[in-house]
Amino acid sequence: MPKAKNVAESLSIKSEMIMPNDTNTLGNLMGGNLMRMVDVIGAIAAQKHSNRIVVTASIDNVSFSNAVPLGDVVTLEAKVTRAFNTSMEVVVTVYSENIPAGTRIQTNQAFLTFVAVDQSGRPIEIAEAIPETEEEKEFYNAALRRRQLRLILAGRMKPNDATELKALFDL
Repeated sequence: MPKAKNVAESLSIKSEMIMPNDTNTLGNLMGGNLMRMVDVIGAIAAQKHSNRIVVTASIDNVSFSNAVPLGDVVTLEAKVTRAFNTSMEVVVTVYSENIPAGTRIQTNQAFLTFVAVDQSGRPIEIAEAIPETEEEKEFYNAALRRRQLRLILAGRMKPNDATELKALFDL
């Protein structure tokens, strides 16, 4: 098994100014353009953790809490939350900043799953992710529940086998 890595080692940050060809007819960043940015920065964080080629296995619910208007700077911060055998969960948090106005707001957050693969495209074992901060530990602990939910929704796990999820509902 590869040597364990701290979650912080996977941190990847990208900023980009929103230009006219990035926007919809209302002058806001198009959702599809944002999803592409989220996927790319997530893949970079996953590659940093695994030192491997990665492929996107899933993108969880992406909600658009706040629009990103033309001229704002969008910043995406990604890091691995937890690594499993060959897959890893990555959280991507998106901020919109109006530099002249001095405002910055969180617009989105998404969880993605990436699988590390070898040169032939076969899944390959990856290192454990070690959380250090309280936030990293919270993401790490909740990642197993999110994983079980993904597996159930994909038909790869029976709800009765989802022990972490059942614990939430057992009274």
